[in-house]
Amino acid sequence: MSQGRLQPVPQQPDLLTVDSLRVSFGRATDEKAVVRSISFSLRPGRCLAIVGESGSGKSVTARALIGLAGRYANVHARQLSFDGTSLMGLSDRAWRRIRGNEIGFVLQDALVSLDPLRRIGKEIGEGLLLHGAVSSRKELAQRVIALLKLVGVPDPETKAKQLPHQLSGGQRQRALIASALALDPRILIADEPTTALDVTAQAHVLSLLEETKTRGKALILISHDLAVVSRVADEILVMREGEVVERGNAGQIFKDPEHPYTKQLLDAVPSGRPRGSRLSPSAIVRVPARQTQPEVQSPPKSRPILLEATSLVKRFKGPDGTLRTAVDGVSFELRSGETLGIVGESGSGKSTMARMVLALEEPDEGAVQFAGRPWTALAERERRARRRSLSTIYQDPLGSFDPRWTVGRIISDSLSSDVETRRKRQERVIELLDLVGLSQALLDRRPLELSGGQRQRVAIARAIAPNPAVIVCDEPVSALDVSIQAQVLDLLGYLKDRVGLSYLFISHDLSVVRHISDRVIVMRRGRIVDSGATEEIFRNPESEYTKSLIAAVPRLVRDHQIGRSATILEEGIA
Repeated sequence: MSQGRLQPVPQQPDLLTVDSLRVSFGRATDEKAVVRSISFSLRPGRCLAIVGESGSGKSVTARALIGLAGRYANVHARQLSFDGTSLMGLSDRAWRRIRGNEIGFVLQDALVSLDPLRRIGKEIGEGLLLHGAVSSRKELAQRVIALLKLVGVPDPETKAKQLPHQLSGGQRQRALIASALALDPRILIADEPTTALDVTAQAHVLSLLEETKTRGKALILISHDLAVVSRVADEILVMREGEVVERGNAGQIFKDPEHPYTKQLLDAVPSGRPRGSRLSPSAIVRVPARQTQPEVQSPPKSRPILLEATSLVKRFKGPDGTLRTAVDGVSFELRSGETLGIVGESGSGKSTMARMVLALEEPDEGAVQFAGRPWTALAERERRARRRSLSTIYQDPLGSFDPRWTVGRIISDSLSSDVETRRKRQERVIELLDLVGLSQALLDRRPLELSGGQRQRVAIARAIAPNPAVIVCDEPVSALDVSIQAQVLDLLGYLKDRVGLSYLFISHDLSVVRHISDRVIVMRRGRIVDSGATEEIFRNPESEYTKSLIAAVPRLVRDHQIGRSATILEEGIA
């Protein structure tokens, strides 16, 4: 070897190799392939992102990599190996040694994934105990608290003692991430890790993922949020109907996508689009032309007030018996034909306030009036006849449906009692399905037989069935992929115009809130810190907190480079 000659830096070997992965369900005579011929490799310190709409095979692919595709799944591959060791045909015992320890997995649905009867601290500490990573209970407790701090959970000592339902959606998601990071695995698979997170928590988790990659760990990121993907990913796979339709480095995909489907996904992102403009290329309903105008004017103050909240206060007892104020002196009004957006960090009191508006929680102080008459001050028997005028769309439609009921029965159950005969009820259900862009062929389907986007549209049909004046939307699009999200936002705008609905729209996604809302209120620690017309709030926020929220919003830009520069901060950009 001659002296002075520069030697090439050796490239690290692949940590994960996937060649021609195929996943199907059913027997040979009735087998349905949901993932077809997927191939990729992953080296330490690199991030591969898999994007695509609901049902494209993203999550099934991820689960197949850790042996959790399902009991009735048929998994085949020319090669599926981790660090040179084949993963095909492993026993359950062998998989248990790999999961968590070598390959960590962040599940998508935190509420379903966490044991409802187990406290958060025990949930996070389980992997540490099973793999013998701690020597005492004291060390276990210290590691759990440190992990909760690492993922940005406030008051970790208290949260570790609480049950999942006592945490906000964003806090539950961070607890799942803490559990996946507990054993410092060499590969982290994150399935929609930021879906339920507010923008500041999202920024914290993204920084954590970037730091994990910097430490030489490999990442597989599955997300419908393309702005999130653009910040972390080195390489992107775009999936549709179980196949990869486009792949390449992140900079190339976002700057110059080749496949029409990839272009469609990018065009559906609401940030940077004119407020109120149509997002989906082929609307699920015929949207009136005026819905596509670049600016939506706020309803005039002459319109009647439908909802009026005055000095709402709600307190809850913590695990130590101390009273904690979740909502502190909140007042607002919602006028006819208006969309009022409510934003704030996880745990800011948004959902608690919504439950008081719906009279599912009783205020400790203050009151809500509905249509000029008392609402929360009434006994339930006095409210019951008016409840149909105030409807709701939940974040998780699957959890709000009876899984045994058909689509037809779910919607029919919400119809007004004025629709008396079975024939008229059936006709009205079909009208509602058509209104939300669904075929009557779905009438006899059950919730588990529908895609995520279909379930959310059924939830919207159910919400408008009793002809309400107001719909409370609690994170209605946060769990949807970007193309279905675009269709649902277009649908909500269409229904507002056609039916004259008013929305109380709660979301952690500021881009979505800006797109659909006429006015916005910003909550922090149970209080309103900013309120006003949407564009005024985004262009000239008054509070430092609102400024920090807007600064934390990732905005997708089509002509950027790979990595952190792939995302710019939406600091009041029009």
